[in-house]
Amino acid sequence: MKSRITISAIQQPCNADRQTNLEISIAKITEAANAGAELTVLPELHLESYFCQSEDNSKFQLAESIPGATTKILGDLAATLKIVIVATLFEKRTPGLYHNTAVVFDRDGSIAGKYRKMHIPDDPGYYEKYYFTPGDLGFTPIDTSIGRLGVLICWDQWFPEAARLMTLAGADMLIYPTAIGWDPLDSEEEKNRQLDAWLTIQRAHAIANGLPVLACNRTGFEPSPCGQSGIDFWGSSFIVGPQGEFLQRADSVESRLLLCDIAAGNSETTRQMWPYLRDRRIDSYHGLNRLFID
Repeated sequence: MKSRITISAIQQPCNADRQTNLEISIAKITEAANAGAELTVLPELHLESYFCQSEDNSKFQLAESIPGATTKILGDLAATLKIVIVATLFEKRTPGLYHNTAVVFDRDGSIAGKYRKMHIPDDPGYYEKYYFTPGDLGFTPIDTSIGRLGVLICWDQWFPEAARLMTLAGADMLIYPTAIGWDPLDSEEEKNRQLDAWLTIQRAHAIANGLPVLACNRTGFEPSPCGQSGIDFWGSSFIVGPQGEFLQRADSVESRLLLCDIAAGNSETTRQMWPYLRDRRIDSYHGLNRLFID
């Protein structure tokens, strides 16, 4: 990674039509570049309202090829602004095979690489298994002109194995485009517990791996199309350093550009002080490749 880079996350609502959502993203990417950002990250599936609240066959029409029309727009924008962009799209790989895919555009507008979401949830309001096939590209960082990006997507952020494998493969930072929120019917106490868990698990990935973590969530209420209570996306996007320290943090409702500098040397110094990688007992972790140990 470059010795010092300026990174950014775009917390935005995604509950309008596709063109409006894209225009908001483009405006914020331009704002980030004008502010000196060399990397910017968009929320998960930023082009659409969160269509996975229901199982609806017509929603497959939203999927697109990669490369395709949207990657052409974002690639041209990356080249014009000289900025690395991480965007998550509903990928149509072939009829009947679809993925939730993060695309990384380098500063010259080229596609530096893709990551296909590996962990696919299936919960009330998050029926992603209906739409997405689990990824087949593994936990492989994407090389760019500013460093190696360990890109993961939303539900992936709860799994320490994913963060560790990205780290062991040489990622310079971990990036989590996200779409997560509250059930409006939950109590305030339950909402606070969920948000605190979300913040804690990702800060723990930073600490356990000695890496910066950037989490970029959408914000705003999106009603359910099938009579359920909908999702109040909780925003709260953040950037933390390699000891889990907050560098930038948004609240739950604002549309905001988060911007900060990170230094590559901070990770090296942190790993020297806290040598988790050195002290791993890889000779004794064989059970990790089993679903359950009876």
